[in-house]
Amino acid sequence: MILCGIDVGTSSIKVSIVDAANQQLIYSTSFPEVENEIFSPQPGFAEQDPEHWWFCVKQAILKANSTGLYDPKNIGAIGISYQMHGLVVVDKEARVLRPSIIWCDSRATPFGEKAYKDLGESFCQSYYLNSPGNFTAAKLAWVKENQPAVFDQIAQVLLPGDFIAGRFTSTFTTTASALSEGILWDFKASHPAKDLMAYYGFPETIFPPVHPLFSDHGTLTTAVAAELGLGSHVKVTYKAGDQPNNAYSLGVLHPGDIATTAGTSGVVYGISDELKFDKENRVNSFAHVNHTADRTSVGVLMCINGTGILNRWVKQNFFPSLTYSQMNELGAKATIGTNGLVCMPFGNGAERIFQNQTLGGSFQHLDFNRHQSADIIRAAQEGIAFSMVYGIELLGNVGVKPKKLKAGLANMYLSELFTQAIVNASGASVELLESDGAFGAALGAGAGVGYYANEDEAVSHIKVLKTIHPDGSLKNAYADAYGVWKNNLPA
Repeated sequence: MILCGIDVGTSSIKVSIVDAANQQLIYSTSFPEVENEIFSPQPGFAEQDPEHWWFCVKQAILKANSTGLYDPKNIGAIGISYQMHGLVVVDKEARVLRPSIIWCDSRATPFGEKAYKDLGESFCQSYYLNSPGNFTAAKLAWVKENQPAVFDQIAQVLLPGDFIAGRFTSTFTTTASALSEGILWDFKASHPAKDLMAYYGFPETIFPPVHPLFSDHGTLTTAVAAELGLGSHVKVTYKAGDQPNNAYSLGVLHPGDIATTAGTSGVVYGISDELKFDKENRVNSFAHVNHTADRTSVGVLMCINGTGILNRWVKQNFFPSLTYSQMNELGAKATIGTNGLVCMPFGNGAERIFQNQTLGGSFQHLDFNRHQSADIIRAAQEGIAFSMVYGIELLGNVGVKPKKLKAGLANMYLSELFTQAIVNASGASVELLESDGAFGAALGAGAGVGYYANEDEAVSHIKVLKTIHPDGSLKNAYADAYGVWKNNLPA
């Protein structure tokens, strides 16, 4: 059997085709060639067109099929990974009613904070493990308040992965994991968060049926199968938010396992078998891919919005003629700590680790006589790494204390400069694996269709490419640099 994994990212759509028998990648591609735009009609707003995601998904699959490396008719199951926390709303004809309010949009924070106070902080943390904050439920509340004509037409409220799966199958489902990332799941009762829905005035009927994450989410329609050259028997059998899925793609399924990513945003994600939460809501807890009513598996997530997007911004605006590899080489020529130049990577919306404050990105202590182009690059990458180290410290406050991180060899982890900074400032080793979100989604589809005995077997052969350990000779230099950076954090 051949498996198809799809990663609906912010920047692009990636598709991986995997041989289920040997768990080996056959082909991987992405669409479009340039990064998808985030529309920001007002400060703090961030939107994308869900139909454009679907167009890119189809183009990426057709691009993969055109290689001739496999027979598309042998694809037996599809798995989907998607950008978390987004809001997609459709009418009774499944037409998209407005652009998706995506993960880094800040507009709904006041709606979440009010619900948190009105329902009770202790109640929200005990039952939802989070404040409604700036997540999907609060975004829907914003629509209800500000666009009532749109709200009145809503037939289904969807997470991005629910929407893409529905375009394949013409039916919509959701999962406990998906609802939990929207703060729409009651962990104690193991059903949707009815009290929060009632508080906001959401009819329960506008949310799709809840299915197990590894399960049948629908069969491709005849029209979609024909358009994509796939068999009409193909089912969507897995869908998960990008961070739970990334953890899964790295084999992170059990307590003590820690995953990290540094793509558009930066994440450290640890597993607990207890319903853990952060009383200050600076890190968040969601149902992991293997969470069920009978088995507690919670992913405790620390997120920095502005990681790879900062690195991209630096490239586009200062070094457009350089490749990322060339940037990394140039930045490595600067000294650790960049002679006091400090970069804060918080320019991509409200940051959860600062309780949903929108702080803005900045370079601080810039000296026109001392700082050169290499310092700009290094300061940006160290700022990203140090912000993630700061988040790791916050994870420690809820009992998640990593000694080893697992990451795919991709995005910021392709930069030795960045990797050395996070390893030596945190004191934790990083294990780099041959895996990514689309690959993990394909393996998840194999588990969901029953090809593998369980979810563990599906990810049992992921290759470790290399492990980066802290360098004792660099410990003091990075400790000093991190200390300077941390002293410049906003109060």
